[in-house]
Amino acid sequence: MVTIKEIAQMCGVSIATVSNILNGKPNASDATRQKVLKAVKEMNYTPNSIAKNLKLKKSQAIGIVAEDLTVFCTPGIIDGITQCCEERGYHILLTNLRLYQKYRDAYYANDNFVKIVEKEIKELLAKQVEGIVYVTSHERILKKCLPEHLPVPASMAYGYSKSEEYPSVTVDDKNGAYTLIRYLTGKGHRSIGVIMGKEESIHTHDRLKGYQKALYDEKIFFNPDIVVQGDWNREGGYHNTDYLLSKGVTAIFCMNDIMAGGVYDRLEEKGLLPGRDISVVGFDNRDLSNYYRPPLTTIALPLSSIGYTACKVVIDTIENKGREKDGKETSDGPKEVYETCSLLVRDSVADLNQAMC
Repeated sequence: MVTIKEIAQMCGVSIATVSNILNGKPNASDATRQKVLKAVKEMNYTPNSIAKNLKLKKSQAIGIVAEDLTVFCTPGIIDGITQCCEERGYHILLTNLRLYQKYRDAYYANDNFVKIVEKEIKELLAKQVEGIVYVTSHERILKKCLPEHLPVPASMAYGYSKSEEYPSVTVDDKNGAYTLIRYLTGKGHRSIGVIMGKEESIHTHDRLKGYQKALYDEKIFFNPDIVVQGDWNREGGYHNTDYLLSKGVTAIFCMNDIMAGGVYDRLEEKGLLPGRDISVVGFDNRDLSNYYRPPLTTIALPLSSIGYTACKVVIDTIENKGREKDGKETSDGPKEVYETCSLLVRDSVADLNQAMC
């Protein structure tokens, strides 16, 4: 590898002069500058970023600890982190724990993996990352996941740290469900069945709150008899469809797109068409939802925004923007940021207002 010393010798200038030119500093003539830059190009010189970082004690690197890259939400979140790093001049060091691949969803309620996380964080710190973003694969409370008093700023994406030290950036499920149900009521639907996700899930509880608030604002009585338990899987939608139809619902709100696929399966068996005979909506905007027939009206998660914001708060802290106020660290309790979902209107909802005309 060509060194800066060799460039200086070739051009007949000092090492300091070459260094100043490469770093864009003045005090060198145009002729010298052109001579050095030409030599750099001809000799294919590449700066030693490791040596530079050691000298400056800065790596310009953000460490990402992802629970599992194969879970549908994770790539979008990491894309947002990457975008933020690109805009701010940082690069990423990514660790994929592969927790879902190893343990499926059994690890959601088990803290044994925390030791694995701590080990990976230590390795990232040894590589001199300046900040860390922890990316969960399922929204839940993780009080023990990020060790206390890390020497670098950290944040949690798509989960709750419940910590004064580490901000959490999550999806606004309540508002997403509210928006979706208000869309249905705007189309004339008054009896809207619900297939929930797993009972212990934060997503389930927040989406149900959004559903209930929308009904309240529309002065529609909440009927618990048309709210049924699902499990996030296609079977959860399939097996609950007949019951909800027997209750006379005009629309079915599935708390994820996978269960909506199960509803579609059962409706097809019964000779019924979503968007004509019964309205169906989902949540999450999985890739497959646009390929259902008809395409599914759903809610898109702000995954990229979650990653971007989680990274931004870390970099802002690194650059002393927001970590201190009047020379003192602020402590206002756990900091939680909610990113807004968006409604994707497709062809799975019938307009009952037109039918009544």
